[in-house]
Amino acid sequence: TPPPGNAHNLIADAVDGGLRAAVPKEWAVFQTSGIAIPQRRSLCVPDLVVIPKEDVPVGESSIPAEKARLVVEITSPDNADDGRKKKLWAYAHAGIPLYLLIDRFAAEGPSVVLYSEPSGGRYRNRHWVPFGEAIEIPGPFGFSLHTKEF
Repeated sequence: TPPPGNAHNLIADAVDGGLRAAVPKEWAVFQTSGIAIPQRRSLCVPDLVVIPKEDVPVGESSIPAEKARLVVEITSPDNADDGRKKKLWAYAHAGIPLYLLIDRFAAEGPSVVLYSEPSGGRYRNRHWVPFGEAIEIPGPFGFSLHTKEF
């Protein structure tokens, strides 16, 4: 697959900066690390993943999904449905507490959706904002992600 475009990378950089300021020092923010999803028997590769450093399996090339605390996907024109459907299903089934979908190509316009409280293979909560508004990322992060520059 081709590398992401610069607009995608600028969004990833903005989110990365917000996360690094908010996460505990004992946690890591990785870009494009593989997440092992047992229910799919495969890997997903989110744009960003937050994980406690003590849970990073040294010597491995992927992260166990149950150790991830937050995953972030930024849609591209050719794979937007993956983030909206396949990865939403995978992350919910894996029990990842927070899934942030930054959807530049959503039908209702560019937007950000935060999914939380996974249960039974679904996320119970969905918080949506259009680009330009801030979205609250709850504890343990506890910060506002401003989307104006997206």
